[in-house]
Parts: sequence; structure tokens; C-alpha cells
Amino acid sequence: MKLIVGLGNPGSSYDNTRHNVGFQIIDLFASKNQVSISKEKFRGLYGELTIRGEKVILLKPQSYMNLSGEVVRQYVDFFKISISDVLILSDDLDLPLGSFRIKKKGSSGGHNGLKNIEQHLGTQEYCRIKVGISNNKNLDTKDYVLGKFSKEEKKIFDEVKETVMKVLFDYFVLSFDNLMNQYNIKQKQGEESPDVR
Repeated sequence: MKLIVGLGNPGSSYDNTRHNVGFQIIDLFASKNQVSISKEKFRGLYGELTIRGEKVILLKPQSYMNLSGEVVRQYVDFFKISISDVLILSDDLDLPLGSFRIKKKGSSGGHNGLKNIEQHLGTQEYCRIKVGISNNKNLDTKDYVLGKFSKEEKKIFDEVKETVMKVLFDYFVLSFDNLMNQYNIKQKQGEESPDVR
């Protein structure tokens, strides 16, 4: 069984903000699989489906970002999911908009949601896809991440969302190392060629 978690803040005031990238991606993945993320348990909204014979839970914690780990831990324990079968989708200030990184361990990088997940899982070794939102040093970090994409930014984000959909479908086909090798290399090549973005 796999648990895919999109990070974000609940409530309409946070809809489509940079910090809710995880929610937006998991909502699109659910839509493409014709699944509703509407069941409630342990301060989370979730949906269930089967992909390639494996049960999958799609989760949106409703605890606010900085307590996401509490919710993830409860789902891991209740559904008896191995930490190696948990995949977290989050935003990343240090990556340019239009890019993403697939990792199977690492620090939180100051991201409050990842920090809380690390704390409650008791390890930095969990799989994640970090989606770039760039940064604006002229704005307070909190104001920036809780702000919404401009029209141009949203266009770039919508394009990367579709690529991340391919990653998520391949997640069920490839080993995680192969997934990282395939898509992270493409990302590096893309960064060298401005035309790709």
C-alpha cells in the first residue's frame, strides 16, 4: 500500500497559493484517476484507489502546514504503511518555478511541513517530490509563500504540474532510484537550456 501526501493549508483563503502546490498537484492526480479526495479521518481528507494492483491512499492533511507530520503519522500507523511507501508532494523556495526535484531523503530545507513530517516519522529518509516556486527576497517569506501565482507564473506552474503527473504515474512502474535518475537528469538538462521552460 502506498500513501501519497499533498501538503498545503486548508480553507478557501489558501486556495491556489504557492504554499498549496502539494494540494493542487494531488487534486489533479485524483481527478485524472477519477477519485474524490473527500473521506475524512485523523484531520485529513483522503481518497482511495488501486493502481497496478496496489492500494493507494491520496491524502491532504487539514491540520495546517506546520502540523502535517501528525496527520501523516496517524495514517501510516492506522493503515500500516511502510515509510518507504510514503511519498510527499511539497513546494520548494530554493527551486525555480517550473522545476522540481525527486528525492528519497534529505533535510526539510526550512519547510515547516517537511520539518514536522521528519519529526513525527523519526527520519529524514522518506520519498518526496519538491516543486519549485522560486523566491522573492524583497518580500517576507510568509507573505510570499501565502501569495498567489501571477497569471504568467500560473501558466508555468500548470505546465510543470503535467510533468509531475507523468512522474506520479511512473512512480508505480519504476523503482524510486530509476524515477530519480530519469526525471532529475531531464530537469538538469532543462535548466541548461532556457528554451525548455
